[in-house]
Amino acid sequence: MTRATLFHRAALCLFAAAGLLAGGAYAGEAEIRKSFQDKFPEAKVEKVTKTEFGDLYEVFVQDQLIYTDAKGSFLLQGTLVDLKSGKNVTAERKGELTRINFDDLPLKLALKIVKGNGKRKMAVFSDPDCPFCRRLENELEKVTDVTIYTFLYPIDSLHPQAREKSKAIWCAPDKIKAWNDYMLTNNAPKGPTNCDTPLAKIGELGEKYKITGTPTIFFTNGRKVPGAVPLEQLEQMLNAAAK
Repeated sequence: MTRATLFHRAALCLFAAAGLLAGGAYAGEAEIRKSFQDKFPEAKVEKVTKTEFGDLYEVFVQDQLIYTDAKGSFLLQGTLVDLKSGKNVTAERKGELTRINFDDLPLKLALKIVKGNGKRKMAVFSDPDCPFCRRLENELEKVTDVTIYTFLYPIDSLHPQAREKSKAIWCAPDKIKAWNDYMLTNNAPKGPTNCDTPLAKIGELGEKYKITGTPTIFFTNGRKVPGAVPLEQLEQMLNAAAK
């Protein structure tokens, strides 16, 4: 589930098909960056880095990692795996490049759920009508000793009713109960929606952190993880962040 962006997969396919990186002899990082920005000015190139794999360069653009060479003779979008170590290089690098300072999150804008001793912490940007968010909530039901900060992040283009439901959840006398009732038992909130909600500020926050889909999780070590993470992986990430 992704929010519309200026530089998405369709644009990448068009980018490659049109030969936007071809047509010249490029010598490295500066030339690759210039090629991207000249040929696709809407795309913001965050970083260009030469990998340890031959003549392969990674290009971090619009929260995505893609690959090319110093001559710009090809464009590749996909997962790079180091067969020697078995490491998912793309996932690891993207995790490093999208890392944030957890303490910078305005947690007062989130629903706060404390389970057990609450020592471990995580933040989730979640759309109440996103099926993957609901899947994550069912996994989180099995996790204890954690504090979960949930930012209501409706994606209007995908779920046109999610914003009103988010407002109703925030305006409910018991926000946590309203959230759990809907996400775990599909009991939709029916209360008022005219209270002062933080949805606009959360939307700006999502843009700042380039959150293009829900759920998106942040751990206290700053790691950003998209998607409905299964229980075993959640536990591993929470424990790693707590160290």
